[in-house]
Amino acid sequence: MSSCLAHRTCHHRKHTPNHSPTVQPNPAEESAASAAPSPRPRLVRVLHFLGQPAQDYRVGVWVFLRLLGLCHLVAFASFWLQMDGLIGDNGILPAGQWLEAVAKQLGTQRFWQAPTLCWMDLSQGFRHALCLLGIGFSVACIGGLAQRFVLGALWLLYLSLSMVGGVFFGYQWDALLLEVTLFALFAAPSFWKPARPQNTPPPSRAALGALWWLLLRLMLLSGAVKLLSKDKLWSDLSALTVHFQTQPLPMPLAWWLHQLPTAALKASCLAMFVIELGAPFLILFGRTGRRGASLGFCALMALVAFSGNYCFFNLLVFSLSLCLLDDKVWEKLRLTPSPGVTSPTPPPSEGAAPTHLPLRSSLAGGLLVIFLWCSAVQTAVPLFQWREVPSWINAPMRWIGPFRSINSYGLFAVMTSTRPEIILEGSEDGRTWKEYSFKWKAGSTARPLPVVAPFQPRLDWQMWFASLGELKQNPWFSNFLVRLLQGEPSVTALLENNPFPEKPPRYLRAALFQYKFTNQETRKRTGEIWDRDYRGDYCPPISLK
Repeated sequence: MSSCLAHRTCHHRKHTPNHSPTVQPNPAEESAASAAPSPRPRLVRVLHFLGQPAQDYRVGVWVFLRLLGLCHLVAFASFWLQMDGLIGDNGILPAGQWLEAVAKQLGTQRFWQAPTLCWMDLSQGFRHALCLLGIGFSVACIGGLAQRFVLGALWLLYLSLSMVGGVFFGYQWDALLLEVTLFALFAAPSFWKPARPQNTPPPSRAALGALWWLLLRLMLLSGAVKLLSKDKLWSDLSALTVHFQTQPLPMPLAWWLHQLPTAALKASCLAMFVIELGAPFLILFGRTGRRGASLGFCALMALVAFSGNYCFFNLLVFSLSLCLLDDKVWEKLRLTPSPGVTSPTPPPSEGAAPTHLPLRSSLAGGLLVIFLWCSAVQTAVPLFQWREVPSWINAPMRWIGPFRSINSYGLFAVMTSTRPEIILEGSEDGRTWKEYSFKWKAGSTARPLPVVAPFQPRLDWQMWFASLGELKQNPWFSNFLVRLLQGEPSVTALLENNPFPEKPPRYLRAALFQYKFTNQETRKRTGEIWDRDYRGDYCPPISLK
């Protein structure tokens, strides 16, 4: 301490009964006291920490955002090619009619209960415009152009189409794509021009952590629901002995995997549980743990992708898993140069940290907290099998639920042990029947298994679900039959062939067959991949009159 502070200069008054001695404050003391750092509130310190950039993960997020754009491109383009037949004005489930019915029933509440841009225009042409915009914004996201704005637009466009898509948008990867895009908004750079990975500002710790949390609960729930369902096929590890032949659209490799010994298939099932139930917790154990988790997730997604056509689901989870890899991994792989350029906006020093967050950051942080709260509830309900959730806990979820962007996950909770297939036939006289063949689903027993992913044939997928239930449980299927009896071109275009090209058939019927893979001897002798047995009528012969 300087001499001016060690020796105080005091001015004394004369001591009288009415006056006491006073000391003049030293200016140097006042300046030193004002310069001393004041303790910040704990909440502000936590928010400051979460708001700091995650410097070592910029490359993984850079790659993830571009792959996310690719997922959107596949989703929008594949649906656009099928949209008229599925939800067009003369499609299986006309979206315009559904919107009119919802408007009459809900009134002004429809804008919140069924959020979609289609309220602006109910026409089929407007839905085509939404698809084309989605394709354009997807290309912009892949190129790194204005990614934060573009991702917001992609989320709104995909939400709008999924809302009017009915049962044809009832798949978990549609919900996952919306949720991943929502959380990616917080990690995307605000730059309008594309930049190289080493020149891109890193995401905040909070934004990166939100993506990790989404991946953690996605994989954890995928494994947990299998055990919580108490399905014997999962509990005794025999699920893979039937999975490869009962999955919706098996790939060529699935037939060969089905021929493996039971012990190998059970070992593979155990390895899957280790990845889905164990690897998510590795995310919490530093860089090494996150690298191991990423490797496990990517290996699992590769096996699933090569054995079944699961649309863009595997690509989406794969891209999300890359967020776990720090920049040193990318340098070792020689996919990026050594970092020689810092981010355009260097992080502020500790002493210069603000004591409060700006309004924009506070708003983003508040939204992120709400989303994380809702996702925690959606995770806890199936994980702890809550039957009733207290209203104060579930209140934010009731508010955000209509936007389909915070979801619960878990594929194949109960394994299907058999494979029923619907075979559709038409006739002009009620005696001679001709079979309709679909583009991708099982039909002819000698037909090679298809490779269609990441494209999603939504009608073929929906036929698989319809075969697991009854006709009355699938009213869309009755609409499908009516459109075929009418000879609607947009619907017949969804099929591989139309056996009645001149005029539509007078009668239609649907039979139910049981399919299973052939063994190696039968396939070598006959060339057939499937064996099938007739099990009865799914829909008896019908006509328009």
